[in-house]
Amino acid sequence: MRGAAATVLRLEGITKRFGSLVANDDITLDLREGEVLALLGENGAGKSTLMSILFGHYTADAGRIEVFGRPLAPGNPRAALAAGVGMVHQHFALADNLSVLDNIVLGTEPLWRPLSRRTAARAHLVDVARRFGLPVDPDTRVGDLSVGERQRVEILKALYRGARILILDEPTAVLTPQESEQLFDTLAGMVAQGLAIIFISHKLGEVLRVSHRVAVLRHGKLVAEGRTADCDQAQLARWMVGHAVQQRERQPAQRVGAVVCELNDISTAGHGNDRLRGLSLTLRAGEITAIAGVSGNGQAALAELLTGMRSATAGTATLQGKPLPQTPGALVQQGVARIPEDRHGTGVVGDLPQWENAVSERLRTPTFSRALAGLRWIRQRAATAHAERIVQTFDVRGGGLHTSARSLSGGNMQKLILGRALLPTADATCPAAGPPQGGAAPSGDSEPRAAGSVGATVSVPALIVVHQPTWGLDIGAVAFVQQQLIAARDAGAALLLISDDLDEVLTLGDRVAVMHAGHLGAARPAEEWTREAIGLAMAGSTEAA
Repeated sequence: MRGAAATVLRLEGITKRFGSLVANDDITLDLREGEVLALLGENGAGKSTLMSILFGHYTADAGRIEVFGRPLAPGNPRAALAAGVGMVHQHFALADNLSVLDNIVLGTEPLWRPLSRRTAARAHLVDVARRFGLPVDPDTRVGDLSVGERQRVEILKALYRGARILILDEPTAVLTPQESEQLFDTLAGMVAQGLAIIFISHKLGEVLRVSHRVAVLRHGKLVAEGRTADCDQAQLARWMVGHAVQQRERQPAQRVGAVVCELNDISTAGHGNDRLRGLSLTLRAGEITAIAGVSGNGQAALAELLTGMRSATAGTATLQGKPLPQTPGALVQQGVARIPEDRHGTGVVGDLPQWENAVSERLRTPTFSRALAGLRWIRQRAATAHAERIVQTFDVRGGGLHTSARSLSGGNMQKLILGRALLPTADATCPAAGPPQGGAAPSGDSEPRAAGSVGATVSVPALIVVHQPTWGLDIGAVAFVQQQLIAARDAGAALLLISDDLDEVLTLGDRVAVMHAGHLGAARPAEEWTREAIGLAMAGSTEAA
């Protein structure tokens, strides 16, 4: 990046309120030509709101934006696009049944257009792809592309429309390590040609690898700015949360016990790669078995099989030596707990109060309800007492037991789900164990409380199926969630951890296996793996074996 590069974007005094909440508080920030600016902050810090104001989805209550020295009309995405601002979201917005070319021109002109205009569009796409080092076949069906290639198409969509300022939101969330490195090389080539990039990521190592400057938001305020070369991960984490954050180190399992669950040559129905093909796996008490892989390669099918949401079409499955129950209710009764991938969609019922969500998976048990005259009556006192125990033990903050679960932040919602899974009631079939001894700091301003620090002895489930437990969470919430999983393992539970985060897989997993196209490789001790080997296996290479 040139030292005297021109300023291409300036946000000045940006303030945005939602009722009494100040999401952005007088933020002033600039971006220069040929620069990568990393925008950091915990969940709720104001990053998404600020970018939504820049891209025209929100209108600021105060402040102004200039793009290439000209005022940007507020609240108008078309104006942002016309000014040269492009955004690549974490979740791709592509039509699988259309070609690359059709996806890229979609929205700029009708798909049914004269041949001459289609030829011109193709030539423009090929030229943009060549100039920015993003090779792609315009006629390939998007549904046939890899995840990394789909992201390339998303970037090309913005560049095709003339973007000179690019916002990348968690761009490596679903990429293999090799695909991430390819992306970083591509970004280097793009900034060398003068593009300016805002890079949003929770992965601090990537921030140090890619960016020239960092800007950190906390509680809606810009609290720090600096050259990346002058920072390290500890400094960035301290800026983000306001205090020092201890980096998690591996804590290997100490007492691996008997087999809790065993899958032999299991296959399931499903679309594309979202099914199991001859999968075999053994899960043992006191051990975390971590599954790595690019999303959509059968991980959801495995989680659904073990939680009663999908049936096997072939093979055998046992839980504690008996056939695996086929329904969610029966699995809960047999000591299986779940932490689902989509905390909003399937983890909680957003419109129900927190106390109902806390007991929802055991609502039909005698502890929380009774049947009378063909009806079922809820024992609300017992239910709210258990919910309060979860809130106290797992430090769930936000509104109280009678407010809707939807009002919780992502981290607090995940802690509510954790509590529901890890603090079952006495009628569950679970191995006896001492209380978890979590000590990591949860997200928030006050001092943390250790999990298990309230009340009587806590049992843990026999098997815990954990799918993307820290996706989208900030540093404090990640540390808290991960410590509770380790505590549950040490208390005797068998854990299946499915995660796209390789740092999480290698830090928490005692054994690690890689899933690709519905096939699962051998689960090997974590210390036998490297990130490169996992990345190759995620891409389907046999070299990793």
